[in-house]
Amino acid sequence: MSVWPIVGLVLLFALGFSLMRIYNQLVKLKNRYKNAFAQIDVQLKRRYDLIPNLVETARAYMKHERETLEAVIAARNQAYGAMQAAAANPGQAAAMAGLAGAEGMLSGALGKLFALVESYPDLKANQNMMQLTEEMTSTENKVAFARQAFNDGVMHYNTYRESFPQTVFAGMFGFGPAALLEFETREFREAPKVQF
Repeated sequence: MSVWPIVGLVLLFALGFSLMRIYNQLVKLKNRYKNAFAQIDVQLKRRYDLIPNLVETARAYMKHERETLEAVIAARNQAYGAMQAAAANPGQAAAMAGLAGAEGMLSGALGKLFALVESYPDLKANQNMMQLTEEMTSTENKVAFARQAFNDGVMHYNTYRESFPQTVFAGMFGFGPAALLEFETREFREAPKVQF
């Protein structure tokens, strides 16, 4: 009896086992970054729920700033829609770019609102406004941590997916690249310009 059929079976079994391990690892890493996005989703929903309360509190004091308040609500609604689209496809480049863009617009609108709050001392001292501002700050921190965990998960997935021999089989199994979620924070990266 020849030994070659047994060697062939062993090699076939080893190849099958290796493919199974690669597939399972890809599934595990993809599920990890999807779960990490679910944490972003939770924190963003909390943030979106706080915004109408913030606007209503400010509305009583800022009667002449209707345009700013409406811009915040419009940006919030757009960001909420982008978040739902991203939640349906975490890691998809277009969904992540849409969410990042909508969040950038919302952050800009909120920045204008908070700048206006500074010019209304009674509103700034209002207990509800102080509490909402504190909750928003806390939520922003949680979003940042959740986004970092998501981006770490995407990086691990993409690194594994692009490594050899996984890269050979990832496409066959339908595992495409995942995109990072990067919010625009130019205003924090650039030093302010001071002129005398």
